[in-house]
Amino acid sequence: MLLFKIALRNVLRQKRRTILTMLTMGGGFVLCAASIGWADGAYGDIIYSFTSNQLGQIQIHSEDYLDNPTIYKTIVDYEKVGKQVDSVEGVKNWTPRIYVGALGMVNQEVSGVQVVGIDPLREDSTTNFNNMVTEGEPLPSLPGYDVLIGKGLAKVIKAELGDSLVLLSQGADGSIANAKYGIMGIVESGEMGGDRMNCYIDIRSAQQLFVLDNQCHEIVITVEDISSVNSVTSSLRSTVKSDKLDIQPWMVFAKSFYEAMRADMNGLWIQLGIIILLVAFGVLNTVLMSVLERQREFGLLKAIGTKPGMIIMQILLEMNLIAIFSVVSGSVVALGLLYWLSNYGISLSTPMTFGGVEIQQMKATINLRSFVIPLITVFATTTVVSIFPAVKAARTDPVKTMRTN
Repeated sequence: MLLFKIALRNVLRQKRRTILTMLTMGGGFVLCAASIGWADGAYGDIIYSFTSNQLGQIQIHSEDYLDNPTIYKTIVDYEKVGKQVDSVEGVKNWTPRIYVGALGMVNQEVSGVQVVGIDPLREDSTTNFNNMVTEGEPLPSLPGYDVLIGKGLAKVIKAELGDSLVLLSQGADGSIANAKYGIMGIVESGEMGGDRMNCYIDIRSAQQLFVLDNQCHEIVITVEDISSVNSVTSSLRSTVKSDKLDIQPWMVFAKSFYEAMRADMNGLWIQLGIIILLVAFGVLNTVLMSVLERQREFGLLKAIGTKPGMIIMQILLEMNLIAIFSVVSGSVVALGLLYWLSNYGISLSTPMTFGGVEIQQMKATINLRSFVIPLITVFATTTVVSIFPAVKAARTDPVKTMRTN
C-alpha cells in the first residue's frame, strides 16, 4: 500500500508530463480500438453480404464434389438431410441446388451454359434470390417450363424476355436431356462469371430433365451469426452423420475470397503495429526523462537502504497507473466513437466492389476484442518499455549521484 501511495504521488506530482503521457497512451488505445471495431464491422458486413448473396456460409456436397464436380455426385434424399440441418442451432435457412452443364440456344445463337436447378421459395428465403431479378419476373412456386438467365448470358445469346431457350445436355442415366423454356426474367447477381453462364429453372423441372429424382448436388446453408460459422459447421457434421457427405464452411469453398480478406486484414495488423510502436516510443521517452530528472531521488532511496527491486517496482507501478488512467479515459472515447460508427457509419462517395459485392456504406461494430486487445497492448507495451529505465534507476550509484546533484 505504501508503494502504491508513493507511486500515485509521483504520478500526480508531474501533472504536465502525466497528461502528455496519458494522451499518447489514450490516443493509441482509441486508435487501436477504433481500427479493430471498424475492421470487424466492415469486413463482417462484406463477408456476410458476399456469402449470403449466393454461396451461403456453409455448403453440403457429396464426397469429393468440390474437387471434381459431376452430374453423378449427388446428395440422395436431400429433404431428409434438410430436416437434420433444420435441427441444428444457429442455422437460419437452407436451400438445395442442381448444377449441370448444357448447350443453350436462342434463335440461332448458341452458348455453353450452366443449368442451376433451384427451389424458388427456399432460394429466395435463403439468399434473397428474387432481389437479383432485375428484369421480368421471378420463377413461380410451381414447376414449369420457365427459365431465368444471367444478364451476361442474355447479351451473349442476344436473348430478350419472352424468347424461348432450348437446353441440350445429358441425363444422369445417359439419356439425352433436352427441353424448351420461356425466358421470364434476367438475373444480375454481381458475379460476372455466374451471370455469363447461369440459367435457372425449378429444381423439380431439373430433376425431371436430368433424371435426378429426389437428388441435388448442393445444399446451401445460411447462419444467424457469421461469427458462429465454425461452431455451426461442427454441429452439422455431428448431426448429419454420413461418410458420403462433405460439409464445409465458406472459408473452404470460397478460398480465394477468404485469402483476399486475410491479406487485407494483415494490413490492419501492420497498421496497429505502427500505432503500438509510436505509443512505445512515447512511453519510453517519458520514463527516461523521469529517471534522468529523479537521479537524486533514486540515489537518496539507495542511500537509506531501499532495495533495487523496490525502485524497479515503483517505476513500473507509476507507469501502469498512468496506463490505467489512459485506458479508462480512452475506453470512454473509443466506446462513443464506435457507437457512432456502428449506427451511422460512413457512406462512400463511390461504391466499392469486393468479390462481386458492392459496398456503399461501411459501419463498425462494438465487440469485446475491440477493447481487450488494445488494453493488453497498452499494459504490455508500458511494462516492457519501462523495464530498461527502471533497471537503470535501480543501478544508480548513491555516492556519485549525491555529489553531482
